[in-house]
Amino acid sequence: MTRLLAQLTLALVLVAGLVAGPAVVAPSTADAAHASVYSSCTISGCADARTARSGWSSLGFPTARNWYRWPYGKYNFAGGQFYNREGQLPAGATYYEYDVIPRNQGAARDAKRIIVNRGTGVTWYSPDHYVNFYRL
Repeated sequence: MTRLLAQLTLALVLVAGLVAGPAVVAPSTADAAHASVYSSCTISGCADARTARSGWSSLGFPTARNWYRWPYGKYNFAGGQFYNREGQLPAGATYYEYDVIPRNQGAARDAKRIIVNRGTGVTWYSPDHYVNFYRL
C-alpha cells in the first residue's frame, strides 16, 4: 500500500509540473534574452554607477580582466570585453564591463555592472547582471 501511495504521489507531482509549465520545475535561464533597455537611469543605484564610471574613467577604462586598486584602498574588478551576444545594446560597438561597487581584492562580486562603449563613451548600468540596462 505504501508503494502504491508513493507512486501515486509521484504521478501527481509530474502531472502538476506539466500543467503548470517548466517555470515551476526549474528557474528560468533566459533572463538575458528578455532584457529591457532604458534611455535614462533614474532608479536606485544610478548614483553609484555614475561614481563607478568616473572612477573607471580616471583609470583609463582598462580592458584587461583584472582587479584594479582604487585611490582609497579598495579594489574593483574589470570584467573585460562584453560581447552583447543577445543584442540588447546597440550593435556594431565594442563594449567593456566594470563592477560598480569597490571591495576588498578577491572578494565575491555582485550583479551590478557598467558597460562602456569604447568608441563613444556611452555607458549603461545593469543592476541585475544584464537583465536590464539603463543609459547613464
